[in-house]
Formats: sequence, structure tokens, C-alpha cells
Amino acid sequence: MLDHALKGSLRDYRVMPGTNLLDRFDPFFAWQDLRRQFDLWPYAKSTATAPKTSCTTLTDSGKSYSGVNFASQDYLSLASHPEIKRAAIEAIEEYGVHSAGSAALLGNTKHSLQLERVISAFLNGREIVLYPTGWSAGFAAVQGFVRPDDHVVMDVLAHSCLQEGARAATQNIHYHGHLNIPGLERRLSKIRAKDAVNGILVVTESLFSMHSDTPDIRALRAACDKYEAKLLVDCAHDLGCIGDDGLGHLGLQNMLDEVDIVVGSFSKTFAANGGFIAVKKRAAAEYLKYYSATQTFSNALSPVQAASVLAAFNIVRSPEGKLRRQRLMNNILYLRSEVTRAGMEPLGDPSAIVPVRVGAEGLARIASRNLADCGAIANLVEYPAVPQGGARFRVQVMADHKQEEIDVLVGAMLEAMRAADLEFRLHREMERAEANGPSLASSTAARAA
Repeated sequence: MLDHALKGSLRDYRVMPGTNLLDRFDPFFAWQDLRRQFDLWPYAKSTATAPKTSCTTLTDSGKSYSGVNFASQDYLSLASHPEIKRAAIEAIEEYGVHSAGSAALLGNTKHSLQLERVISAFLNGREIVLYPTGWSAGFAAVQGFVRPDDHVVMDVLAHSCLQEGARAATQNIHYHGHLNIPGLERRLSKIRAKDAVNGILVVTESLFSMHSDTPDIRALRAACDKYEAKLLVDCAHDLGCIGDDGLGHLGLQNMLDEVDIVVGSFSKTFAANGGFIAVKKRAAAEYLKYYSATQTFSNALSPVQAASVLAAFNIVRSPEGKLRRQRLMNNILYLRSEVTRAGMEPLGDPSAIVPVRVGAEGLARIASRNLADCGAIANLVEYPAVPQGGARFRVQVMADHKQEEIDVLVGAMLEAMRAADLEFRLHREMERAEANGPSLASSTAARAA
């Protein structure tokens, strides 16, 4: 039973056979529930308190844990900021809680219109289109511009919203290896050799959330120019929280004005749901408003969302925002150094996401269970979100974390992984022993006892 809970992945159940659309998911639920019984299901947790640097969480079976919180996407620690809470309350008093319409009809408010202007100023005068979620913005940035005869060329690790947007738009989808510029150029060359008349959209992210790495955006721009392609960059995880000016890697690489389509999310740095697409021409923005499905046919940002994000942007652009980014980066560098000093492996480049390698999926599931018992909360990421055998803790750092909280996390990860390694190795020995006969299995169990 435990063996089955330690094996398998979500990919195994992605496509299930059978004519009954609802009954064919029973095998997935059986596997999921088995993992739940052994406390090895790391998803669908909820917060019983505000997502601050320490919090209380509940598993989806109702088990409660408390500890230092490195699982929330609140990079600048703005979710409980008094100015943002005040802005939300004032918006509720004025508008209520609902926009009550799509942006194409009567869903915008003075807050959303002002937010468009503020984001535009932040991004050097681009035209802004708002969306109710970051996911819907990423989806729309591809689906809204690409038509069936066009081509989409994307990094193999591009976010789900970008991939689903491509699938909704065209069958001409081409992938290249992660951060592989020569691979991208080969794809573009082959496309243009066969198709000289249709559009090509190159899709990437400024910071990949599972690996915490970033592309060479200037090299991507050069490849696009060579083959008459447009460049889309999703900056969900670094805009606002990285760089002296808060422009993330677009700013660090001095490429803000060189990217054709910029996509952003409010759910990481800006303390709310929602997202945006930024383009250079009003014509392109106006087209999106009526031809990107998740904007035209979705309710507009609520007044609470719009007011909260507006207040967050005002902080991000202020001296306080600069200080918060500095504190965040100090925490990031301290965490990465302490993880390394403890003999563990942080992956990628310095960002608010610090992936810490664990290894095999079964080992990682045990380590994740142990981590909560050790007084720390961090998300486990496993295949297919990351390569097989590359499971990791995706540690998410906040500006308000204290060094003492980081120390607790590092100690908890080390303890959790050491205990998991012993348990996992013992389990493997038991497996081998059972395969070789009941007597050997009994002796192995006796040694364990």
C-alpha cells in the first residue's frame, strides 16, 4: 500500500480510458486518497490564518500544522499591508464587492481605469489590458493574437496558461529546450523555410517558477528579428519584486522596450488576483479587448481587486517599495547561503523562489510530510511539473521574513530530508527483501525494529 503511495505521478492519470466521462476518474481518486491516508498528499492545503511569515495550515483532510511559512506567494509582504487593506475597505464602501459586468460592457470602475494608467507609466507608456486573473492574462496573450495558420514557438517549461492559450489558438505549436537559444533558432528557421506569410509568436518567461532561472532576452529578441517573429515575455514572478526599479529581469537586462508583449500577474507581488497584458500600440490593445475570450467574456476585476492592486503599485513604485525589494533580496541571499552551508542544493538564480533539490518522488513525499512536523511550511513540487527524479521544495521568500525564521526553515528541511532518507532507504530494502522471499523480509523488518 505504501509502495503505491510513493510511486506514480499526476501524469499517469491525465488521460483515462472509458466512455463514462465521470466514472473513469476513480483510479486517480484511489491513488490520491491512498497518498492522503499516509499523509503524503501535499496539495490543496488552506491557511487558517493570514499568509504571513508564520501561519497555520490545514491539509485537505483537515489536519492542522503551524510553523514558519515559506509557501505563500506574497513576495513583498503586501497582503496584510495597512494601506492596501484600507484601499480595499474603501472600495467596498463605495462600490460593494462586485464589478457586475465584463470590461467590454459596464465592468470597469474608476479604480481599474486608474490602474491601467499606473501600470502604463510603470512600463514606459505601454497600452494596458486588464484581466480577472494572471492565468487568464497569459492565456489571452497567446489566444488573443494567434490565429490557426500562425505559429507559436515556446520554451518547453512555459507556464500552463501560455501552453493552453497556444492550444486554443493553433495546431502549429513548436517547443524548444529550456533556455536553449540555438534550439529556438533552429525551430524558427524551419518554420520560415516552409511558411513566409504567417505570424510567429515566441513565448517565454522572465523568471521560470520551478527552476528560478531566466532567459537571455536580448538573444531571444535577436532571433525574433532574424525570422520576423514577435516576442512575448511573462513576468509574473519578478515584476515589482526584483531589481532596483522593480522591473524584474526586463529591467535588469534593459529589455523592457524591446519586448513586444509583456504579461503580468498581480498574485505574486501585488497582493491580489488579476493580471494584465501590455503592448505598444493602442490598436493591439483594443483588439484584445474584443478578441481575447478571457477578457471579453469574463467579469472585470472587482473594485476590491483593482483598488488593492492600485495601492500595491503605489507602494512598489515608492521608496518603501525599494526598501522592501532590498529586504527581500537580503533574505533570498541569506537563505541560499544557509541552504548551501547545510549541505543542500538550491537551484537557479537568486529570486523570491528558492527551489531546494530533494530527488526521487517517493523520498520527496516523505520529506514533505516530515517538514510540516518539523515546524515549517513549504510547497513540494514533483513530476510532471519538474523532471522525473527532480522533486524539490519550492521555497517562497517574503520581504518580512526574519533571519531566525529562515534558520528554522533550513534546520527543518535538513531534519526532514535526513529522516526521509532513512525511511525511504528502509522501504527500498523491504521491497527488495520481499522480492527475495518472506524470510529475508522478516529479518529486514526485525533490523528496522
